[in-house]
Amino acid sequence: MRYVKVAWDHDFEDEPVAYFHEVDVDDWETRRVQVYRDGRMEWADRSHETAAAGVAEIPIAPIEEIAAQPEFAAEEISRDQFERAWSRARIAR
Repeated sequence: MRYVKVAWDHDFEDEPVAYFHEVDVDDWETRRVQVYRDGRMEWADRSHETAAAGVAEIPIAPIEEIAAQPEFAAEEISRDQFERAWSRARIAR
């Protein structure tokens, strides 16, 4: 598994400002956390989705491809960093 954080710089009130992705060896997302400007968090995995959050239906693009877009900042993070975000999102539910 690998773990990716993507920050999204935008002015949309109802869209996430950060995503945390858990990605398998074939680049498929297995878990996701979405963080909103107001601090709200949504989470999804292969067995749980919300109206706002679901795992990707296509493989996750390479970090370099995501980061090449000016509105995104993407970085690989540790499993611990992902798990902390995952735990916070699950508790906030």
